[in-house]
Amino acid sequence: AQVLARLSRVFPAVVTMLGSAAKQLRTPCARNGPRAARAIATRVRAGGGLVQALKSHRAPQAAARLQQQSRLFSGDTVERETMEFDVLIIGGGPAGLGAAIRAKQVAEKMGKELSVCVVEKGAEIGAHILSGNVFEPRALNELIPDWLEKGAPLDTPVTSDSFYWLPTGTTAIPVPAPLLNLAPALRQHGNYICSLGQLCRWLAEQAEEMGVEIYPGFAADIPVFGENGEVIGVQLQDVGVAKDGKKKDQYSAGMQLLGKQTILAEGCRGSLSEAIMEKYNLREGVCPQHYGLGIKEVWEIPDENFRAGTVVHTVGWPLDQMTYGGSFIYHMKGNLIHIGMVVGLDYSNPYLSPYQEFQKFKLHPRVKALLEGGTCISYGARVLNEGGIQAIPKLTFPGGMIAGCAAGFLNVPKIKGSHTAMTTGSLAGEAAAEALLGEGPAPVELTVYEDRVKGSWVWEELDAVRNFKPSWHLGMM
Repeated sequence: AQVLARLSRVFPAVVTMLGSAAKQLRTPCARNGPRAARAIATRVRAGGGLVQALKSHRAPQAAARLQQQSRLFSGDTVERETMEFDVLIIGGGPAGLGAAIRAKQVAEKMGKELSVCVVEKGAEIGAHILSGNVFEPRALNELIPDWLEKGAPLDTPVTSDSFYWLPTGTTAIPVPAPLLNLAPALRQHGNYICSLGQLCRWLAEQAEEMGVEIYPGFAADIPVFGENGEVIGVQLQDVGVAKDGKKKDQYSAGMQLLGKQTILAEGCRGSLSEAIMEKYNLREGVCPQHYGLGIKEVWEIPDENFRAGTVVHTVGWPLDQMTYGGSFIYHMKGNLIHIGMVVGLDYSNPYLSPYQEFQKFKLHPRVKALLEGGTCISYGARVLNEGGIQAIPKLTFPGGMIAGCAAGFLNVPKIKGSHTAMTTGSLAGEAAAEALLGEGPAPVELTVYEDRVKGSWVWEELDAVRNFKPSWHLGMM
């Protein structure tokens, strides 16, 4: 009930827009707490009111926005409500949820209270998650060792793994298994084909059971700074603003969520993360980040074409020998296949279209036969970090930390970043909880987090493949 009351004070439009629905939610609020708040956010989004998606900004533009104070309309200063937490996490993906769960685990072990909040711009947890996904469970084994007993949605283990070179649009040359096994990063044994969105929703349930407050449907807009220049939280996006900057009738000022430590886990090219890196010069002394575009479709195919647990990767056609990229096909239970292509955005041909190249790939005889009689049920695309360990920035700043793909922890040859995101998020949550609950005042900047990341298996894994992407500048030789 307190959650609904707090949201109603901050966003008066909620009560008006929901009407009788607000009354129906009073009982669930008392019973479910954060879940009811999530329901409110989802319904408001459906009504077109409070929630808008974050708009991406280039780093210089985002840095300029950091200098803005409370937004002014018609000469009036906007008054904003605030909510305070011990740990504030931006992003409800593997990194953000890993941070929340680990922070609560540390607090429980120490027998102390710790308020943790996760803010997610998607209408629900998992709504903005898009990945292959062949999931490596190493990080989950460390975070929640009994995940199998708790019903984690990992029910399609990899049973077959193959790799092909496509020299033309009609041929496919398999890479011998013994040769493939010489590259540990390409081995898929022990992994699971899954929906990362479903896995994140399950993680959110585990976090909520531990007392984490999760607010989906609210986009963090700009950081909030303290008197000494440290980050003390974020400001949610204003809604109901006309193009000319004037307030509409349904205007609601974005509230400020404040935290003693703020963990940025927005994913690749997160707008707040990019702005923070610019402001605090966190990229000094590291290589520029490289990016790729991943395009994915989910198909439901006939029984005769489906082989649960099958993993296929290819390189070559339709991309030329000098363009970095490749394709993937994963068979997941339910007669579903995840099919897609990743193309490095450093290609030299200005006329190349990653989307069109993916459509060509589906015309290869082997792929076309697989999709015959099937139906595409969903599709999407996302950007990937491909700079590797050389492009990872300084991970801490006054008042917070950066975790997961926001910092660039993707393992390029594996085409996997969920496991490294979850572990770096866990390390961030652990560092925040230990500092805030320990004896004496907590440091403003928790440099111990970066030390732990560099001493973890994540850093070792990325260091081992540091030359994979740079070697592609010579083409596929």
